[in-house]
Amino acid sequence: MWKSIAALAAIAAAIDGAAVNPRGYGYGKKELVTSEKLRKSINTDALRKKAQLFERFAYDSPDKNRVIGSEGHQATIDYITNQIKQFPDYYTVTQQPMPLSVGVSANLTVNGAETEAYAVGLAPGGTATGKLVAIPNLGCNSSDFPSDLSGSIALIHRGTCVSGEKVAFAAAAGATGVLIYNNVEGNLNGYSLQRIPTKDGEYVPTAGISQGAGESFIALTEAGAEVTVDLTTSAKDITTYNIIAQTKAGDQNNVIHVSGHSDSVAAGPGINDNGSGSISILETAIQLTKFSVKNAVRFSWWTAEEEGLLGAEFYVKSLNQTEKDKIRLMLDFDMMASPNFAYQIYDGDGSAYNLTGPTGSAEAEHEFAHYFDDIVKLPHTEIEFDGRSDYGPFLEAGIAAGGIACGAEGIKTEEEFKMFGGAAGVPYDVNYHEDGDTANNLNYEAWIIMSRAIAHTTATYARSFDSIPPRNSTAIQARAEKSLFKYKESPRYLSMI
Repeated sequence: MWKSIAALAAIAAAIDGAAVNPRGYGYGKKELVTSEKLRKSINTDALRKKAQLFERFAYDSPDKNRVIGSEGHQATIDYITNQIKQFPDYYTVTQQPMPLSVGVSANLTVNGAETEAYAVGLAPGGTATGKLVAIPNLGCNSSDFPSDLSGSIALIHRGTCVSGEKVAFAAAAGATGVLIYNNVEGNLNGYSLQRIPTKDGEYVPTAGISQGAGESFIALTEAGAEVTVDLTTSAKDITTYNIIAQTKAGDQNNVIHVSGHSDSVAAGPGINDNGSGSISILETAIQLTKFSVKNAVRFSWWTAEEEGLLGAEFYVKSLNQTEKDKIRLMLDFDMMASPNFAYQIYDGDGSAYNLTGPTGSAEAEHEFAHYFDDIVKLPHTEIEFDGRSDYGPFLEAGIAAGGIACGAEGIKTEEEFKMFGGAAGVPYDVNYHEDGDTANNLNYEAWIIMSRAIAHTTATYARSFDSIPPRNSTAIQARAEKSLFKYKESPRYLSMI
Protein backbone atom coordinates (compact mmCIF):
# COMPACT_ATOMS: atom_id res chain seq x y z
CA MET A 1 0.00 0.00 0.00
CA TRP A 2 2.72 2.47 0.96
CA LYS A 3 4.58 2.00 -2.31
CA SER A 4 1.40 2.74 -4.25
CA ILE A 5 0.76 5.95 -2.27
CA ALA A 6 4.35 7.09 -2.76
CA ALA A 7 4.04 6.34 -6.46
CA LEU A 8 0.82 8.34 -6.59
CA ALA A 9 2.52 11.36 -5.02
CA ALA A 10 5.43 11.15 -7.47
CA ILE A 11 3.18 10.74 -10.52
CA ALA A 12 0.90 13.58 -9.42
CA ALA A 13 3.89 15.87 -8.91
CA ALA A 14 5.28 15.02 -12.33
CA ILE A 15 1.94 15.65 -14.04
CA ASP A 16 1.38 18.95 -12.25
CA GLY A 17 4.98 19.98 -12.89
CA ALA A 18 4.63 19.24 -16.59
CA ALA A 19 1.48 21.34 -16.69
CA VAL A 20 3.11 24.46 -15.24
CA ASN A 21 6.68 23.99 -16.41
CA PRO A 22 6.83 23.13 -20.12
CA ARG A 23 10.19 22.88 -21.86
CA GLY A 24 12.10 26.12 -21.57
CA TYR A 25 9.64 27.62 -19.09
CA GLY A 26 11.09 29.21 -15.99
CA TYR A 27 14.44 30.18 -17.48
CA GLY A 28 15.85 33.46 -18.65
CA LYS A 29 14.90 36.99 -17.60
CA LYS A 30 11.48 37.42 -16.02
CA GLU A 31 9.46 40.49 -15.12
CA LEU A 32 9.35 41.54 -11.47
CA VAL A 33 6.42 40.00 -9.63
CA THR A 34 3.36 42.15 -8.98
CA SER A 35 0.44 41.51 -6.72
CA GLU A 36 -2.07 41.71 -9.55
CA LYS A 37 -0.34 39.24 -11.82
CA LEU A 38 0.46 36.72 -9.10
CA ARG A 39 -3.08 36.93 -7.75
CA LYS A 40 -4.60 36.35 -11.17
CA SER A 41 -2.46 33.26 -11.66
CA ILE A 42 -4.16 31.51 -8.70
CA ASN A 43 -7.34 29.68 -9.73
CA THR A 44 -9.95 27.57 -8.01
CA ASP A 45 -9.54 24.51 -10.23
CA ALA A 46 -5.91 24.10 -9.23
CA LEU A 47 -6.83 24.36 -5.55
CA ARG A 48 -9.68 21.87 -5.92
CA LYS A 49 -7.57 19.27 -7.71
CA LYS A 50 -4.89 19.40 -5.04
CA ALA A 51 -7.51 19.17 -2.28
CA GLN A 52 -8.89 16.01 -3.87
CA LEU A 53 -5.37 14.63 -4.16
CA PHE A 54 -4.58 15.32 -0.49
CA GLU A 55 -7.82 13.56 0.44
CA ARG A 56 -6.76 10.58 -1.63
CA PHE A 57 -3.41 10.49 0.16
CA ALA A 58 -5.37 10.12 3.40
CA TYR A 59 -7.98 7.61 2.26
CA ASP A 60 -5.50 5.41 0.39
CA SER A 61 -3.51 4.96 3.61
CA PRO A 62 -4.41 2.48 6.37
CA ASP A 63 -4.96 5.29 8.92
CA LYS A 64 -7.31 7.31 6.66
CA ASN A 65 -5.61 10.51 7.73
CA ARG A 66 -2.46 12.60 7.27
CA VAL A 67 -1.26 12.57 10.87
CA ILE A 68 2.52 12.57 11.43
CA GLY A 69 4.05 9.14 10.95
CA SER A 70 1.24 8.01 8.65
CA GLU A 71 1.55 7.03 5.02
CA GLY A 72 -0.89 9.79 4.14
CA HIS A 73 1.30 12.46 5.68
CA GLN A 74 4.47 11.11 4.12
CA ALA A 75 2.74 11.12 0.73
CA THR A 76 1.83 14.77 1.35
CA ILE A 77 5.44 15.63 2.19
CA ASP A 78 6.73 13.79 -0.88
CA TYR A 79 4.20 15.44 -3.17
CA ILE A 80 4.93 18.99 -2.02
CA THR A 81 8.67 18.38 -2.22
CA ASN A 82 8.45 16.91 -5.72
CA GLN A 83 6.28 19.78 -6.89
CA ILE A 84 8.89 22.33 -5.83
CA LYS A 85 11.69 20.22 -7.31
CA GLN A 86 10.10 20.77 -10.73
CA PHE A 87 11.80 24.19 -10.59
CA PRO A 88 15.47 23.44 -9.80
CA ASP A 89 16.70 26.72 -11.27
CA TYR A 90 14.26 28.74 -9.20
CA TYR A 91 14.20 27.10 -5.76
CA THR A 92 16.52 25.38 -3.35
CA VAL A 93 14.40 22.80 -1.53
CA THR A 94 15.33 20.73 1.52
CA GLN A 95 13.59 18.45 3.96
CA GLN A 96 14.49 19.04 7.60
CA PRO A 97 14.22 15.73 9.51
CA MET A 98 12.73 15.69 12.99
CA PRO A 99 12.79 12.43 15.00
CA LEU A 100 9.82 11.72 17.28
CA SER A 101 8.35 8.87 19.29
CA VAL A 102 4.66 8.42 18.53
CA GLY A 103 2.18 6.48 20.65
CA VAL A 104 0.58 3.52 18.84
CA SER A 105 -1.59 1.65 21.36
CA ALA A 106 -2.59 1.53 25.02
CA ASN A 107 -3.96 -1.38 27.03
CA LEU A 108 -5.39 -0.72 30.46
CA THR A 109 -6.84 -2.82 33.26
CA VAL A 110 -8.19 -1.26 36.45
CA ASN A 111 -8.70 -3.61 39.41
CA GLY A 112 -8.42 -6.45 36.93
CA ALA A 113 -11.12 -5.18 34.54
CA GLU A 114 -10.22 -4.14 31.01
CA THR A 115 -10.81 -0.43 30.47
CA GLU A 116 -10.83 1.48 27.20
CA ALA A 117 -7.74 3.62 26.80
CA TYR A 118 -6.05 5.44 23.96
CA ALA A 119 -2.51 6.00 22.82
CA VAL A 120 -1.07 9.45 23.48
CA GLY A 121 1.22 11.19 21.00
CA LEU A 122 4.85 11.67 22.08
CA ALA A 123 4.41 9.26 25.00
CA PRO A 124 6.92 6.38 25.24
CA GLY A 125 6.08 2.71 25.12
CA GLY A 126 6.36 0.63 28.27
CA THR A 127 4.58 -1.05 31.14
CA ALA A 128 3.46 0.54 34.40
CA THR A 129 1.74 -1.14 37.33
CA GLY A 130 0.76 0.40 40.62
CA LYS A 131 -1.76 2.10 42.84
CA LEU A 132 -3.77 4.90 41.23
CA VAL A 133 -3.23 8.36 42.77
CA ALA A 134 -5.56 11.20 41.77
CA ILE A 135 -3.74 14.51 41.34
CA PRO A 136 -5.59 17.67 42.44
CA ASN A 137 -5.63 21.12 40.83
CA LEU A 138 -5.10 19.88 37.27
CA GLY A 139 -1.44 19.06 37.89
CA CYS A 140 -0.03 22.21 36.31
CA ASN A 141 2.43 22.88 39.14
CA SER A 142 4.92 20.63 40.86
CA SER A 143 3.24 21.49 44.18
CA ASP A 144 0.11 19.65 43.01
CA PHE A 145 1.98 16.36 43.21
CA PRO A 146 2.94 14.30 46.26
CA SER A 147 6.65 14.35 46.93
CA ASP A 148 6.87 10.62 46.34
CA LEU A 149 4.81 8.81 43.70
CA SER A 150 7.20 5.87 43.42
CA GLY A 151 5.42 2.81 42.08
CA SER A 152 2.18 4.74 41.45
CA ILE A 153 0.07 5.69 38.44
CA ALA A 154 -0.97 9.36 38.41
CA LEU A 155 -4.53 10.22 37.32
CA ILE A 156 -4.63 13.80 36.00
CA HIS A 157 -7.41 15.93 34.55
CA ARG A 158 -6.95 17.41 31.08
CA GLY A 159 -6.79 21.18 30.70
CA THR A 160 -5.22 24.57 31.62
CA CYS A 161 -1.61 23.58 30.83
CA VAL A 162 -0.05 21.24 28.30
CA SER A 163 -0.21 17.60 29.33
CA GLY A 164 3.50 17.19 28.66
CA GLU A 165 4.17 19.36 31.71
CA LYS A 166 1.80 17.29 33.86
CA VAL A 167 3.48 14.04 32.84
CA ALA A 168 6.92 15.53 33.46
CA PHE A 169 5.90 16.58 36.99
CA ALA A 170 4.48 13.10 37.68
CA ALA A 171 7.62 11.40 36.39
CA ALA A 172 9.83 13.68 38.48
CA ALA A 173 7.90 12.57 41.57
CA GLY A 174 8.53 8.93 40.70
CA ALA A 175 5.29 7.92 38.96
CA THR A 176 5.72 4.96 36.63
CA GLY A 177 2.75 5.89 34.45
CA VAL A 178 0.04 8.49 33.88
CA LEU A 179 -3.64 8.45 32.90
CA ILE A 180 -5.07 11.67 31.48
CA TYR A 181 -8.86 11.89 31.65
CA ASN A 182 -10.90 14.12 29.40
CA ASN A 183 -12.37 17.47 30.48
CA VAL A 184 -15.37 17.05 28.16
CA GLU A 185 -17.66 14.15 27.38
CA GLY A 186 -16.21 11.53 25.08
CA ASN A 187 -12.99 9.65 24.61
CA LEU A 188 -9.52 11.13 24.59
CA ASN A 189 -8.50 9.77 21.19
CA GLY A 190 -5.84 11.31 18.96
CA TYR A 191 -4.39 13.23 21.91
CA SER A 192 -0.80 14.34 22.34
CA LEU A 193 1.49 15.49 25.12
CA GLN A 194 1.96 18.63 22.99
CA ARG A 195 5.63 19.09 23.74
CA ILE A 196 8.93 17.34 23.20
CA PRO A 197 10.54 16.48 26.56
CA THR A 198 13.57 18.59 27.36
CA LYS A 199 15.42 15.79 29.13
CA ASP A 200 15.88 12.11 28.42
CA GLY A 201 13.39 10.04 30.34
CA GLU A 202 11.15 12.99 31.21
CA TYR A 203 8.02 11.17 30.03
CA VAL A 204 6.57 7.86 31.26
CA PRO A 205 3.95 5.56 29.66
CA THR A 206 0.76 7.58 29.32
CA ALA A 207 -2.76 6.82 28.11
CA GLY A 208 -5.91 8.86 27.59
CA ILE A 209 -9.27 7.86 29.06
CA SER A 210 -12.78 9.31 28.98
CA GLN A 211 -14.16 11.88 31.38
CA GLY A 212 -16.60 9.33 32.77
CA ALA A 213 -13.91 6.74 33.44
CA GLY A 214 -11.68 9.27 35.17
CA GLU A 215 -14.47 10.54 37.40
CA SER A 216 -15.49 7.00 38.36
CA PHE A 217 -11.91 6.17 39.39
CA ILE A 218 -11.74 9.33 41.50
CA ALA A 219 -14.99 8.39 43.21
CA LEU A 220 -13.48 5.02 44.15
CA THR A 221 -10.35 6.57 45.63
CA GLU A 222 -12.37 9.16 47.54
CA ALA A 223 -14.45 6.33 48.99
CA GLY A 224 -11.26 4.78 50.33
CA ALA A 225 -11.01 1.95 47.81
CA GLU A 226 -7.60 1.00 46.51
CA VAL A 227 -7.44 1.16 42.73
CA THR A 228 -4.73 -0.88 41.03
CA VAL A 229 -3.75 -0.13 37.46
CA ASP A 230 -1.89 -2.14 34.84
CA LEU A 231 -0.94 -0.03 31.84
CA THR A 232 0.93 -1.11 28.73
CA THR A 233 1.67 1.31 25.91
CA SER A 234 3.49 0.91 22.64
CA ALA A 235 5.19 3.58 20.56
CA LYS A 236 7.12 3.80 17.35
CA ASP A 237 10.06 5.98 16.49
CA ILE A 238 9.48 8.03 13.37
CA THR A 239 11.23 10.72 11.42
CA THR A 240 8.98 13.40 10.05
CA TYR A 241 9.98 16.39 7.95
CA ASN A 242 9.66 20.13 7.55
CA ILE A 243 9.91 21.24 3.93
CA ILE A 244 11.90 24.41 3.25
CA ALA A 245 12.04 25.97 -0.23
CA GLN A 246 13.74 29.28 -0.99
CA THR A 247 14.14 31.28 -4.16
CA LYS A 248 17.68 31.34 -5.50
CA ALA A 249 17.11 34.89 -6.68
CA GLY A 250 16.43 37.88 -4.46
CA ASP A 251 18.30 39.34 -1.51
CA GLN A 252 19.16 36.33 0.63
CA ASN A 253 19.61 38.55 3.68
CA ASN A 254 16.06 39.88 3.44
CA VAL A 255 13.54 37.06 3.44
CA ILE A 256 9.76 36.93 3.35
CA HIS A 257 8.86 33.60 4.96
CA VAL A 258 5.49 32.09 3.92
CA SER A 259 4.35 28.97 5.75
CA GLY A 260 1.69 26.59 7.01
CA HIS A 261 1.51 23.07 8.43
CA SER A 262 1.23 19.90 6.35
CA ASP A 263 -0.16 17.43 8.90
CA SER A 264 -3.68 16.57 10.04
CA VAL A 265 -5.16 15.20 13.24
CA ALA A 266 -5.92 11.48 13.53
CA ALA A 267 -9.68 11.88 13.11
CA GLY A 268 -9.70 12.49 9.35
CA PRO A 269 -7.96 13.72 6.20
CA GLY A 270 -7.62 17.33 7.37
CA ILE A 271 -8.32 19.05 4.07
CA ASN A 272 -9.23 22.41 5.57
CA ASP A 273 -6.92 21.96 8.56
CA ASN A 274 -4.49 22.35 7.02
CA GLY A 275 -4.61 20.99 3.51
CA SER A 276 -6.07 24.33 2.47
CA GLY A 277 -3.15 26.38 3.79
CA SER A 278 -0.57 23.92 2.47
CA ILE A 279 -2.14 23.98 -0.99
CA SER A 280 -2.55 27.76 -1.12
CA ILE A 281 1.14 28.17 -0.30
CA LEU A 282 2.15 25.51 -2.81
CA GLU A 283 0.12 27.07 -5.60
CA THR A 284 1.61 30.48 -4.79
CA ALA A 285 5.10 28.99 -4.90
CA ILE A 286 4.42 27.36 -8.27
CA GLN A 287 3.00 30.51 -9.86
CA LEU A 288 5.77 32.70 -8.44
CA THR A 289 8.24 30.92 -10.72
CA LYS A 290 6.85 32.96 -13.61
CA PHE A 291 8.37 36.11 -12.10
CA SER A 292 11.54 37.58 -10.65
CA VAL A 293 11.87 38.81 -7.06
CA LYS A 294 13.98 41.43 -5.29
CA ASN A 295 13.81 39.82 -1.84
CA ALA A 296 14.23 36.12 -1.26
CA VAL A 297 11.00 34.20 -0.71
CA ARG A 298 11.04 31.19 1.60
CA PHE A 299 8.15 28.73 1.69
CA SER A 300 7.84 26.24 4.54
CA TRP A 301 5.47 23.40 5.28
CA TRP A 302 5.71 22.49 8.97
CA THR A 303 5.26 19.03 10.38
CA ALA A 304 3.68 18.10 13.73
CA GLU A 305 1.71 21.32 14.23
CA GLU A 306 -1.13 19.26 15.63
CA GLU A 307 1.23 17.85 18.29
CA GLY A 308 1.97 21.34 19.59
CA LEU A 309 3.71 23.42 16.88
CA LEU A 310 6.65 21.02 17.09
CA GLY A 311 7.93 21.35 13.53
CA ALA A 312 8.00 25.14 13.59
CA GLU A 313 9.54 25.20 17.05
CA PHE A 314 12.18 22.68 15.97
CA TYR A 315 13.02 24.85 12.95
CA VAL A 316 13.27 28.12 14.88
CA LYS A 317 15.54 26.50 17.46
CA SER A 318 17.82 25.34 14.63
CA LEU A 319 18.47 28.95 13.55
CA ASN A 320 21.24 31.09 14.97
CA GLN A 321 20.57 34.78 15.51
CA THR A 322 22.11 35.73 12.16
CA GLU A 323 19.68 33.46 10.34
CA LYS A 324 16.74 34.69 12.41
CA ASP A 325 17.64 38.27 11.52
CA LYS A 326 17.36 37.46 7.81
CA ILE A 327 13.64 36.79 8.20
CA ARG A 328 12.06 40.21 7.88
CA LEU A 329 8.54 38.84 8.20
CA MET A 330 6.94 35.43 8.71
CA LEU A 331 3.40 34.89 7.40
CA ASP A 332 1.47 31.79 8.47
CA PHE A 333 -1.65 30.32 6.91
CA ASP A 334 -3.83 27.77 8.68
CA MET A 335 -7.43 26.94 7.59
CA MET A 336 -8.16 28.94 4.45
CA ALA A 337 -11.47 27.33 3.43
CA SER A 338 -13.76 27.01 6.45
CA PRO A 339 -17.36 26.33 5.33
CA ASN A 340 -18.94 28.95 7.65
CA PHE A 341 -16.04 31.32 7.13
CA ALA A 342 -15.08 34.75 8.33
CA TYR A 343 -12.18 36.65 6.77
CA GLN A 344 -9.92 36.99 9.79
CA ILE A 345 -6.62 38.87 10.09
CA TYR A 346 -4.22 38.34 12.98
CA ASP A 347 -4.33 41.41 15.21
CA GLY A 348 -0.66 42.32 14.91
CA ASP A 349 -1.09 45.89 16.12
CA GLY A 350 -3.02 44.88 19.26
CA SER A 351 -5.91 47.24 18.54
CA ALA A 352 -8.56 44.56 19.11
CA TYR A 353 -7.04 42.12 21.59
CA ASN A 354 -4.09 43.93 23.17
CA LEU A 355 -1.60 41.24 22.14
CA THR A 356 1.05 42.74 19.90
CA GLY A 357 3.88 41.09 18.03
CA PRO A 358 7.41 42.23 17.19
CA THR A 359 7.85 45.34 15.07
CA GLY A 360 6.56 44.58 11.59
CA SER A 361 3.59 42.53 12.79
CA ALA A 362 1.29 45.56 12.79
CA GLU A 363 2.40 46.44 9.28
CA ALA A 364 1.58 42.90 8.12
CA GLU A 365 -1.94 43.25 9.51
CA HIS A 366 -2.34 46.56 7.70
CA GLU A 367 -1.20 45.02 4.40
CA PHE A 368 -3.84 42.30 4.67
CA ALA A 369 -6.41 44.95 5.55
CA HIS A 370 -5.38 46.85 2.42
CA TYR A 371 -6.02 43.72 0.35
CA PHE A 372 -9.53 43.25 1.74
CA ASP A 373 -10.46 46.95 1.86
CA ASP A 374 -9.00 48.23 -1.38
CA ILE A 375 -8.35 45.30 -3.72
CA VAL A 376 -11.20 42.81 -3.26
CA LYS A 377 -13.42 45.23 -1.27
CA LEU A 378 -14.67 42.66 1.20
CA PRO A 379 -15.26 42.92 4.95
CA HIS A 380 -12.81 41.46 7.43
CA THR A 381 -12.32 41.11 11.14
CA GLU A 382 -9.42 40.55 13.54
CA ILE A 383 -8.49 37.52 15.62
CA GLU A 384 -6.18 37.24 18.58
CA PHE A 385 -2.47 37.23 17.80
CA ASP A 386 -1.97 34.52 20.39
CA GLY A 387 0.47 32.09 18.77
CA ARG A 388 -2.08 29.33 18.36
CA SER A 389 -0.49 28.11 15.14
CA ASP A 390 3.02 27.86 13.73
CA TYR A 391 3.82 31.58 13.88
CA GLY A 392 4.00 31.24 17.70
CA PRO A 393 7.64 30.08 17.93
CA PHE A 394 8.65 32.90 15.56
CA LEU A 395 6.98 35.48 17.79
CA GLU A 396 8.76 34.06 20.80
CA ALA A 397 12.04 34.44 18.91
CA GLY A 398 11.31 38.12 18.22
CA ILE A 399 10.50 37.66 14.53
CA ALA A 400 7.72 39.77 13.04
CA ALA A 401 4.75 37.68 11.94
CA GLY A 402 1.23 37.84 10.59
CA GLY A 403 -1.40 35.88 8.76
CA ILE A 404 -5.05 35.25 8.02
CA ALA A 405 -7.55 32.48 8.72
CA CYS A 406 -11.17 31.53 8.05
CA GLY A 407 -11.92 30.24 11.55
CA ALA A 408 -11.80 26.94 13.40
CA GLU A 409 -14.10 25.72 16.20
CA GLY A 410 -15.12 29.22 17.28
CA ILE A 411 -18.75 30.29 16.92
CA LYS A 412 -19.77 32.81 14.28
CA THR A 413 -21.42 35.85 15.85
CA GLU A 414 -24.49 37.75 14.65
CA GLU A 415 -22.23 40.61 13.61
CA GLU A 416 -20.06 38.24 11.58
CA PHE A 417 -23.17 36.72 10.01
CA LYS A 418 -24.15 40.18 8.78
CA MET A 419 -20.63 40.68 7.41
CA PHE A 420 -19.99 37.29 5.79
CA GLY A 421 -23.26 35.39 5.58
CA GLY A 422 -23.39 31.74 6.56
CA ALA A 423 -24.98 30.91 9.91
CA ALA A 424 -24.72 32.66 13.27
CA GLY A 425 -24.32 30.53 16.36
CA VAL A 426 -22.55 27.80 14.37
CA PRO A 427 -18.79 27.02 14.32
CA TYR A 428 -16.76 28.44 11.47
CA ASP A 429 -15.89 24.85 10.65
CA VAL A 430 -18.22 22.19 12.05
CA ASN A 431 -15.75 19.59 10.78
CA TYR A 432 -12.78 20.97 12.70
CA HIS A 433 -10.65 18.02 13.85
CA GLU A 434 -13.36 15.61 12.66
CA ASP A 435 -13.65 13.01 9.91
CA GLY A 436 -15.81 15.39 7.88
CA ASP A 437 -12.85 17.65 7.07
CA THR A 438 -12.90 16.64 3.40
CA ALA A 439 -12.60 18.28 0.00
CA ASN A 440 -16.38 18.30 -0.37
CA ASN A 441 -16.82 20.38 2.78
CA LEU A 442 -14.57 23.28 1.84
CA ASN A 443 -15.83 26.75 0.99
CA TYR A 444 -14.15 27.34 -2.36
CA GLU A 445 -15.43 30.91 -2.62
CA ALA A 446 -13.61 31.82 0.56
CA TRP A 447 -10.57 29.73 -0.35
CA ILE A 448 -9.79 31.56 -3.58
CA ILE A 449 -10.11 34.94 -1.83
CA MET A 450 -7.72 33.80 0.91
CA SER A 451 -5.28 32.21 -1.54
CA ARG A 452 -5.08 35.43 -3.50
CA ALA A 453 -4.46 37.30 -0.25
CA ILE A 454 -1.43 35.03 0.23
CA ALA A 455 -0.31 35.78 -3.31
CA HIS A 456 -0.76 39.52 -2.70
CA THR A 457 1.40 39.67 0.40
CA THR A 458 3.99 37.32 -1.08
CA ALA A 459 4.34 39.53 -4.14
CA THR A 460 4.31 42.75 -2.10
CA TYR A 461 7.18 41.71 0.15
CA ALA A 462 9.06 39.93 -2.62
CA ARG A 463 9.26 43.36 -4.25
CA SER A 464 9.99 45.52 -1.20
CA PHE A 465 10.17 45.67 2.59
CA ASP A 466 9.85 49.46 2.58
CA SER A 467 6.71 49.27 4.72
CA ILE A 468 8.43 47.11 7.37
CA PRO A 469 10.52 49.03 9.95
CA PRO A 470 14.26 48.37 9.91
CA ARG A 471 15.55 45.52 12.03
CA ASN A 472 17.10 46.24 15.38
CA SER A 473 19.00 43.21 16.65
CA THR A 474 19.22 44.52 20.21
CA ALA A 475 15.50 45.13 20.36
CA ILE A 476 14.78 41.73 18.83
CA GLN A 477 16.84 39.98 21.48
CA ALA A 478 15.21 41.98 24.23
CA ARG A 479 11.75 41.08 22.98
CA ALA A 480 12.67 37.43 22.80
CA GLU A 481 13.88 37.49 26.40
CA LYS A 482 11.38 39.83 28.04
CA SER A 483 8.35 39.93 25.78
CA LEU A 484 4.99 40.22 27.49
CA PHE A 485 3.74 37.95 24.74
CA LYS A 486 4.10 34.28 25.71
CA TYR A 487 2.23 32.17 23.20
CA LYS A 488 2.43 29.00 25.29
CA GLU A 489 0.62 30.80 28.10
CA SER A 490 -2.12 32.36 26.01
CA PRO A 491 -5.67 31.23 26.86
CA ARG A 492 -6.60 30.37 23.29
CA TYR A 493 -3.54 28.18 22.78
CA LEU A 494 -4.12 26.45 26.10
CA SER A 495 -7.74 25.76 25.15
CA MET A 496 -6.44 23.30 22.55
CA ILE A 497 -4.65 21.07 25.00
